[in-house]
Amino acid sequence: WDNLDDFKDDPRFIIIDIDHRDSNGACWARSLIQEHYKGEKYTLQIDSHHRFTRWWDLKCKKMIESLQDHGHQKPILTSYIPSYNPRNDPGERVREVWKMDFDRFTPEGIVFMLPAPMEAPEEKILPIPTRFFSAHFMFTLGQFHLEVPYDPNIYFHGEEITMAVRAYTNGYDLFTPHQTVAWHEYTRANRIRHWDEHDDWKKRNNESLLLCKRLLGVDGEYFERYAYKYGLGNTRTIEDYEQYAGIRFKDRAVQSYTLQNLDPPNPTYSTKDAY
Repeated sequence: WDNLDDFKDDPRFIIIDIDHRDSNGACWARSLIQEHYKGEKYTLQIDSHHRFTRWWDLKCKKMIESLQDHGHQKPILTSYIPSYNPRNDPGERVREVWKMDFDRFTPEGIVFMLPAPMEAPEEKILPIPTRFFSAHFMFTLGQFHLEVPYDPNIYFHGEEITMAVRAYTNGYDLFTPHQTVAWHEYTRANRIRHWDEHDDWKKRNNESLLLCKRLLGVDGEYFERYAYKYGLGNTRTIEDYEQYAGIRFKDRAVQSYTLQNLDPPNPTYSTKDAY
């Protein structure tokens, strides 16, 4: 809908009505949304351009409960989910189950990921571990909003890798659904983005990238990342995440196991040749 007036008096909805000129970007908007958490048991984070399977919510809840039964107290379901084309839907919905693979460190020091087909999802009885966090699809316990609040100071790139590390260090375990629960439209065709309308976006972006580097220690950048309001958790260390994911931030190193896109956790290596 272009007009949400039909829903403004519906108690099932909360509409945050802000002039687009006053927006500070995606993470700022997600932070505003988190302020409306009222103790709900579960939470879903998506972008606006999605299509869902029937009973998607029951499927996600069942996956979370199954993971908890297997000892994961705080599981997150997250992935770059399969694509669809809104100009030919449902004809162009991808029928494969997708996961996230490591792509590269960008020149600015941000880890990028790519979607890839999951091998033999029909043989899996549980979601599979993942190293990463997708901002366009995340389903987890509602308390996540209190324990890992979104940093409104991050502009765009850097959101997903910092959220992965922050979630992991706060005791959350990252998983990719082994069943398709939704589809995502990736092209953004004919859409106006925040940076199309804000002349200061480069300044915002540069400040955000430096914040991400300092939070993760990329290239030796550093600040008090455990004391920072939107910093790391105390349940696990960032070194624990690096071992789990096979990524070392200080020198942008990646283990061959990660480059082969094998499922985490990575093996424990005792030599300096692990990367």
